[in-house]
Amino acid sequence: MTARNKDEIANNINEIKPKNPETNTDENDKAQITGKIEPPPDMVWIPPGKFTMGTDDQMSFPNERPARRVRVDGFWMDVYNVTNANFRRFVQATGYVTTAERAPDWKEIKKQVPPGTPKPDDSMLVPGSLVFTPTPRPVPLHDMSAWWRWTPGAFWYQLEGPGSTIDGRENHPVVQVSWEDAVAYAEWAGKRLPTEAEWERAARGGLEGKRFIWGDEFCPDGKHMANTWQGTFPVKDTAEDGFAGTSPVGSFPSNGYGLYDMAGNVWQWCSDWYRADAHQSVRSCCPNPTGPNKSFDPCDPYTPKRVVKGGSFLCSPAYCDSYRPSARRGTPPDTGTSHTGFRCVISAQAWKKARYHRR
Repeated sequence: MTARNKDEIANNINEIKPKNPETNTDENDKAQITGKIEPPPDMVWIPPGKFTMGTDDQMSFPNERPARRVRVDGFWMDVYNVTNANFRRFVQATGYVTTAERAPDWKEIKKQVPPGTPKPDDSMLVPGSLVFTPTPRPVPLHDMSAWWRWTPGAFWYQLEGPGSTIDGRENHPVVQVSWEDAVAYAEWAGKRLPTEAEWERAARGGLEGKRFIWGDEFCPDGKHMANTWQGTFPVKDTAEDGFAGTSPVGSFPSNGYGLYDMAGNVWQWCSDWYRADAHQSVRSCCPNPTGPNKSFDPCDPYTPKRVVKGGSFLCSPAYCDSYRPSARRGTPPDTGTSHTGFRCVISAQAWKKARYHRR
């Protein structure tokens, strides 16, 4: 933990007045700082306090606005996204079968499409997931079906379909995992997914009012700070940042709290339901917001979605532009893709209980 991190925590200790036993007390928070409480492995402490969530930048997307002050309790967060190696240990220990490995249920799919939509051919109702596929030439960017392909047999361990493998990519973030898969992993690990507010608090790393998690300049002094897309999307990623596709976790500088890959590389699942207008309904200084009670996306009204944050290796200034901490998107919770993964959190109280039961 850096001196900057400690100072940020100390400055924010008095901002939260706990209202119940689950909320961190000042003494508990000070214990995190001084090291009196053993930290969870490969996690860092995110201090409690108020921060500005969202943005008023008129160049941002409407679903990011308006900005408002939000308060969250302190919590522990994974330093890195969950990797292929991490997820493999989970599957080996539990025998878990991911959503992508199960055949789609047409009865469930019908609930997420406009009435009267015809049933797809049975050849499409097979286990698989969405794989990013570059196009041979530039295409209109309003139709994502031009570069996403439903690929039978594309799972977390064979990312591009049969014949592909994660060998050599053990330290890359796991992808092709649904929200449901991420929740299952988190429960196995004794953790949970972060709320959108927790995620954004952590991503900002103590910086207020900055466009990116490292400041206002995208490539300060010409240095790439995150794994994003360079070149013409979706034709060719020129990999000026060193990577085309996902990168090993921790390949780029950490933020102010010591977290890696909170911008770019892969989108990250949050626990909240997604609503495009969610920011407009949350009042300032709302403590520990957990999002709306149900999902609604006016651009896709039949499909419930969960929030994803952080952007991915497919984001560029010309397309997506979502490697900013305020950026947000909704993704169906039963969907796995080439560019979506997750990381976990645990509250101070939950970690204290876990340590007690381990004795």
